[in-house]
Amino acid sequence: MEYCVTTKKDDSWYIGTDHFDLFKDDKTEAIMFQGNGYLGIRATAEERNLNERRNMFVAGTFDAFNDEVTELPNLPDLLNMGIQINQQIFSLSMGLIENYHKHLNLKNGELIRSFDWLINGNRISFKFSRFVSMSDVHLLVSKLEISSDQSDLKITLNSGIDGQYSNSGTQHLVEGDKRLFEGKILQLQEKTQQSNIGLAFNVLQKAYINKEQLDVKPNIDMGRRQIFDEYNVDLNKGDKFTFVKYANVYTTIDKDIEHETISVASMDAIKKSSMMTYKELLDKSTNAWNINVWQRSLISIDSDDVDPQVAINFARYQLAANTPKDPRMNIAAKGLTGEGYKGHTFWDTEIYMLPYFTFTMPEMARNLLEYRYLGLDGARRKARDNDYWGAQFPWESAWSTDGEMTPPWGSADIVTGKPMRILSGSLEQHITSDVVIAVMQYLAITEDQKFAEDMGYEIILDAAKFWASRLDWDPEYHKFMIDDVIGPDEYKEHIDNNAFTNYTAFWCIQKAIAVVELLRNSNSEIYDRLNSKLHLDDAYQDWISKVDLIFLPKPNKSEVIPEDDSYLQKKIVDTNQYQSDGGHAKIFKDYNIQQINDLQVTKQADVLLLIFLFDDLFGDDIKLANWNYYEPKTTHDSSLSFSTHSILASDLNLADTAYEYFEKACEIDLGSGVGKSVQGLHMASIGGIWNMVVEGFGGVRVLDGQLRIEPHLPSKWNSLHFEINWHQSLLKIDVYKDTFQISVLGDAITFVNHNELYHVAANSKIVIPISVEVNVED
Repeated sequence: MEYCVTTKKDDSWYIGTDHFDLFKDDKTEAIMFQGNGYLGIRATAEERNLNERRNMFVAGTFDAFNDEVTELPNLPDLLNMGIQINQQIFSLSMGLIENYHKHLNLKNGELIRSFDWLINGNRISFKFSRFVSMSDVHLLVSKLEISSDQSDLKITLNSGIDGQYSNSGTQHLVEGDKRLFEGKILQLQEKTQQSNIGLAFNVLQKAYINKEQLDVKPNIDMGRRQIFDEYNVDLNKGDKFTFVKYANVYTTIDKDIEHETISVASMDAIKKSSMMTYKELLDKSTNAWNINVWQRSLISIDSDDVDPQVAINFARYQLAANTPKDPRMNIAAKGLTGEGYKGHTFWDTEIYMLPYFTFTMPEMARNLLEYRYLGLDGARRKARDNDYWGAQFPWESAWSTDGEMTPPWGSADIVTGKPMRILSGSLEQHITSDVVIAVMQYLAITEDQKFAEDMGYEIILDAAKFWASRLDWDPEYHKFMIDDVIGPDEYKEHIDNNAFTNYTAFWCIQKAIAVVELLRNSNSEIYDRLNSKLHLDDAYQDWISKVDLIFLPKPNKSEVIPEDDSYLQKKIVDTNQYQSDGGHAKIFKDYNIQQINDLQVTKQADVLLLIFLFDDLFGDDIKLANWNYYEPKTTHDSSLSFSTHSILASDLNLADTAYEYFEKACEIDLGSGVGKSVQGLHMASIGGIWNMVVEGFGGVRVLDGQLRIEPHLPSKWNSLHFEINWHQSLLKIDVYKDTFQISVLGDAITFVNHNELYHVAANSKIVIPISVEVNVED
C-alpha cells in the first residue's frame, strides 16, 4: 500500500509518506485525518499551500443555505501558522526539502510532520506535531519546533483563528464576537445561518526557547472573521524554538455544557487544558484511545506482509475517529474527512459499518440505531408525502429529525450536458429494509431487550407498514410486485422487482408478523402501547394477507436469480475495460446513465449482496451460479462493492479471489490513487475491511439469529486472532491453518460450523478442525 510506512512486522501503527508532493498532499490530508467522533480535521499543513482543502467539521452542526440541502459547515481553521524566517515566508514550494516525513500514529491519532528546509544557504529543521483529543472531545493541541545549527534566526509567527473558509464557496456561518480575553485567550463566536447553532472557538498559545517559556506579549491582529497572535522571536544558532497551540470548539447543541454559557465554559476549558503540557494531554488522549477503542476491538494478523495489519488498524482508527457518540447524529458516508456527500448518512452505516460496532462496542451500535428511531417521524413524513403508510426511511439523512436530504440534481449528463436528476431519494427504497436488517442483527448479537421494547420493535413494525402499502397487485400473475425502484445496483433505474428489494421487503414483513405474535403472547403491555400508536391489529391482518403473495424472483434454469424483471434480457457487453479500482466510473466515458440502464452492467453487488446477507436462503449451487454470472458484469464503481465480493468469495472457497478483493478494498484509500480520497474517505469501504477480516476470513456470520463460525484463513496468513461480543460473553477466536479455537469469557454459547451445532460451556474453550474444500478458480 502506498501510504503504509511501517517497516517492522511488530509495528503496524503508522501510515504516511516520506516524500513531499504538493499535488498529492490533498490525498494525505484525508487519509491522515484526525478526529474523535465529535470533531474532525484534515491533515492539512499548518502553513498555507496550494491545492489544500482546509476542513474542520463538528458532527451534527448541519445548516442549509438558501434552497440547497443541509450540510456540515466547514468551520474556522484553528491549526494555521503563518511563519517567516529572516523575513522569508516559509513555504515548501520554495527552497529545497530534505528528510521529509509525514506520519500518522494510528494508536493515538498524533500527526507528526518533520523536514529540513534549505533556503538562502540555511538549513532549518522543522517539526510539527498535533492531535485531536480522545479524552476531551472539544480539544485539539498542536506544537511547532524550529531549530538551526548553522545560523541565528529571526522568526515571525502569526497564529490564531481564521474563519475565512466556506463549503466550496457557500458560507454557512455568521460572524459574532471576536475578542482577546485575559490577555491570552483568542475567541471567535459564530452562528449557523439557518439552523441557528452557536459556536465558540478558543485558542491559547505559548512560546518557548529550549524549555523556558517566553514572557512576551504578542501583537493582536484582527480582520474579518480572523483573530491572530503575532510573535517575533530571535533564535540563536543551536537553540530550539517551541510553540504550543491549545484550541477548542464548543457548540450550543453540545450536551455537556449549559448552552447559554458557551463562551465562558469554552474559555474555562481552554485555560484548564493549557495548564498541562502537550505530552501530558497526549498521554491522556492515548490512554482514552487504548481503553475505549483498542482494548475493545482486538484483532491481530500474523503474516509476513505487514500491510493487512496496517489496513485493519487504519479501519478501526477511522471508524472510531469518525463516529459520533450522540444518537442525534450518525456516521457520514465520508465521515468528518471532507465535504463529499455533505456530511450525510446513507445505508452505508447499517450494512457496512454497524457490524463492527455491534460485535465490538454494542453501546455505539445502539446509538447509531437510536438515530434511526429518532428519525421515525421524518420517515413517516416521507411515507405520507409519497402516499404510503408507516415509515419510509430517507436515502440521505443529516440531523436525526430532518427527514429526506437527498439533493434533487447532480452532475451534468455527458450526452445532453444538462444536470441529471438524482433519483435515489425517491427510488432507492431498500434503505428501509437495511435499517431493519441492522436492528435484527443488533438484537441477535446483544439480546438487548430494552432497546427492542423501547425502539427496535417500533422501527421493524413501521417499516413493515411501509412495505405493505408499497406493494403493487398484479392480477395477471396474482402476485404483489414492487415496481419502479433502484436497487443496490444504481445503474438500473426505474426497474421492477429488484431481487434485493423484494426479498428484503418480504423478510421485513415476516419479521413484523413475528414481533406481533411474540408481543401478543408474552408482553401484552408493550403490544397494547404499540398497537395504540401503530394500529397493529389492522396492520397484522394486512401483512398476513399479503406476505405469501409477494413476488420473489426465482433462479432460472441456470440457477441465476434475475436482478430485476428486465436485467437478463438486456444487452451483454464486455465489462473488463470498465472494471474500476473502487470509485472511478470508466463506463461513463462511453455511455450515459440511460444507456447503461439498458446493459447487463452492475455498479456494485446487488444479487450477490442479497446472497451474502441471506446466506441461509440459498444453496451452494445457486450461490456459485450467481457469482459466476454477476461477478464478471460488475464494474465496482462504488467503493462498497469489493468487501461484499471478498466475503462471498470466502464463503464460496474462492480463496485467491477473496484475497484479491480484500487487497483492492484496502487500496481504495491507502493506495496510490490520488483523486479518490480527496473529497473524503470511503467510510463504508473502511468498515468493509473489518467485515472482510472477521466475517470473511474469520467466517463469523449471524443467520436467522444464530451464530455461525466457519473460518477461511488466507494462504498468505499464518494466523488470525480477534474478539467479538456474543450475548453476554466475550469470544476470543484464534484461527490457524488447520484449526480454530474459541475461548468463551462469560456465559455458555452455541454456534454452528458446517451445519453442526456446538456448545461451549461458560469460561471454557473449544478447538475445531478446519476442513475447507477449495473451489478451483480459472
